Amino acid sequence: MPKHLLIVESPAKAKTINKYLGKDFTVLASYGHVRDLVPKEGAVDPDNSFAMRYDLIEKNEKHVEAIARAAKGADDIFLATDPDREGEAISWHIAEILKERGLLKDKPMQRVVFTEITPRAIKEAMLKPRAIAADLVDAQQARRALDYLVGFNLSPVLWRKVQRGLSAGRVQSPALRMIVEREEEIEAFIAREYWSIDAHCRHPSQAFNARLIKLDGQKFEQFTVTDGDTAEAARLRIQQAAQGVLHVTDVASKERKRRPAPPFTTSTLQQEASRKLGFTTRKTMQVAQKLYEGVALGDEGSVGLISYMRTDSVNLSQDALSEIRDVIARDYGTASLPDQPNAYTTKSKNAQEAHEAVRPTSALRTPAQVARFLSDDERRLYELIWRRAVACQMIPATLNTVSVDLSAGSEHVFRASGTTVVVPGFLAVYEEGKDTKSSEDEDEGRKLPLMKAGDNIPLDRIVTDQHFTQPPPRFTEAALVKALEEYGIGRPSTYASIIQTLQFRKYVEMEGRSFRPTDVGRAVSKFLSGHFTRYVDYDFTAKLEDDLDAVSRGEAEWIPLMEKFWGPFKELVEDKKDSLDKTDAGSVRVLGTDPVSGKEVSARIGRFGPMVQIGSVEDEDKPTFASLRPGQSIYSISIEDALELFKMPRALGQDKDQDVSVGIGRFGPFARRGSVYASLKKEDDPYTIDLARAVFLIEEKEEIARNRVIKDFEGSDIQVLNGRFGPYISDGKLNGKIPRDREPASLTFEEVQQLLADTGKPVRKGFGAKKATLKKNAVKDSAPKKPAAKKTATKTAASKTAAKKAPAKKAAAEKGTKRVVKKSVRKAAG
Repeated sequence: MPKHLLIVESPAKAKTINKYLGKDFTVLASYGHVRDLVPKEGAVDPDNSFAMRYDLIEKNEKHVEAIARAAKGADDIFLATDPDREGEAISWHIAEILKERGLLKDKPMQRVVFTEITPRAIKEAMLKPRAIAADLVDAQQARRALDYLVGFNLSPVLWRKVQRGLSAGRVQSPALRMIVEREEEIEAFIAREYWSIDAHCRHPSQAFNARLIKLDGQKFEQFTVTDGDTAEAARLRIQQAAQGVLHVTDVASKERKRRPAPPFTTSTLQQEASRKLGFTTRKTMQVAQKLYEGVALGDEGSVGLISYMRTDSVNLSQDALSEIRDVIARDYGTASLPDQPNAYTTKSKNAQEAHEAVRPTSALRTPAQVARFLSDDERRLYELIWRRAVACQMIPATLNTVSVDLSAGSEHVFRASGTTVVVPGFLAVYEEGKDTKSSEDEDEGRKLPLMKAGDNIPLDRIVTDQHFTQPPPRFTEAALVKALEEYGIGRPSTYASIIQTLQFRKYVEMEGRSFRPTDVGRAVSKFLSGHFTRYVDYDFTAKLEDDLDAVSRGEAEWIPLMEKFWGPFKELVEDKKDSLDKTDAGSVRVLGTDPVSGKEVSARIGRFGPMVQIGSVEDEDKPTFASLRPGQSIYSISIEDALELFKMPRALGQDKDQDVSVGIGRFGPFARRGSVYASLKKEDDPYTIDLARAVFLIEEKEEIARNRVIKDFEGSDIQVLNGRFGPYISDGKLNGKIPRDREPASLTFEEVQQLLADTGKPVRKGFGAKKATLKKNAVKDSAPKKPAAKKTATKTAASKTAAKKAPAKKAAAEKGTKRVVKKSVRKAAG
């Protein structure tokens, strides 16, 4: 029998597919990407047609080896990685590795693609194998090369001009700019006062409210009344004119249709999961990945429940449409079915229409039927996807809006509105979430009593309400993904990683469910917007995405695109390296003059974050620094608040004949007594903490230190210690593990020596460097002389072993590093 090897990306997918293909197939997972650019300068060589040097990803080396071994014994190979650019690139990398190792001689290797993991989809894909799509690979590699060149060249400029350790990205930087510009809009916003006037009416069948639309014969607009006195005067005039009754002057009824939303794309799924489920973009994709790769459904085994979740298409296959229409007819009646399936078009410029929207692989698997097999998160996301897919193929909802105008005298008019659902249509299954509500939304579901022109409605009271205009809201994850998509920045596979990178770099932080830029994030954005304007410009970034899309469609070549980008970019980077100082970088804000020293006071981004500074490096005396308090920003702090920060360290008094003070250091606020320092807790404010609390924190730290030592060995640096993650062994240079079945206090000197030699890892700088003080009840033992010699021998032996292994590892690493000229892709793919 022939032996077939099929390669996918994840082990969960491999497990599901293996069940469908039978014993003649070996299905292995690559565990994602197998190679990446060498993380050092020169990984992309612009002087050599942008040749790219790749290295095996260390954590996936064993999986590559397993694939290579299986390929050696296989008759043919199928590459079944994900159906997008990233998946195409992974297939190409695997093919290159196998080719370099000589494992493809006279052995067919083909690409198969499917967008759902079901027996039918897998079998259909196996009947239509193809070659690797060189255009998709070119586009992905060009994207990776651009990201590398931007990051590797721009980030060092940020280190020198703003703060070390910062990074800039081709797509993350425009996204950061969006968040920063929104924050600046909010800060610049000036609220305006306005007043509304409502009538509370008592109809015999029900009470209702009406809002004023005409005052003194003139249209009542948002800013017609802007203060309380004017509002009260208007209220009295209306009340006088009404004499306790409002007259119905007009009743209008209007029907309208509301169409269902299209099935989910990646971005709309992320937005809706954020609004309705409170999921982050990352969590949405993680949960969707599990649903796509397969979930065990009892006797049915592992089944992929949704189609591929990285897509910008709103298409549904004919099979999917037929199943959905069957479910609608069965569960909601044929009256809920349109005559023809609803068709949708995408707004995305490069939507791959051959792909499908995110949908259930079988609409017949209702959320109720699969709920017991799913985790709570999986169940909620599956139900969201199922409902959206079913609803998109139902008839529109029919809504009836009734508006009633009621007059108070001849000069003042109120209007009451209510909207009711006449035919629910798709609303019986699903209603799309919204970030903001309109007045129409507020009227929805409000039912008015039956009224006709000429009716007199008893007036209960006239009410005035004060309001203030609100600044634009900060971006939530849903709103940011929507904005990125509208600007054409990023693609379905990148939205979650863009947001994750901004949070990981601490350029933004969450305030509730919204993004707030940090001072560091603002400094980075201001620097890039001021000096690399083109490269954080929304239109430029979107145009570059369009150019990459053109490469993926085979309409453009990738090297000319790279050359067009690289020349001007390199020239600008070289110019800015030498011509800017930190003030130009926008990370320094001068606040004023210190009244005591007469020196300049500034707020800036320092080595360890936002801070204020008195003086400068040009002064004879060194400048003094102080860290900002939580909630303070270098962009808004006043000179008065800045000078308050220099009152640290603050003396609290004495304890045990030693001074006790509180201060703020590079790692945060601390209390000090003599030579003992203790970090303050999150709830402690260094500006208000008292002596008793500071002494408590110091003594708490001393107690922890006293209890740290479990066992000591006289004449040796080795100790058995209590650590954050449990007992361990340390000699100050190496930390070693203690087996779970051993009692730490009973270990002998010979045993701890051996454990340290077998499991020891270098102590991180600042941890365990000093020998811990022996606690009163710790076990004390002596280190025998002879075993001490054995200790040295063991360490030497261990070192020799490591030394012997090192060259082999180094050689393996060098072997994995390859210079790949991208002109060879088409040949490999063909």
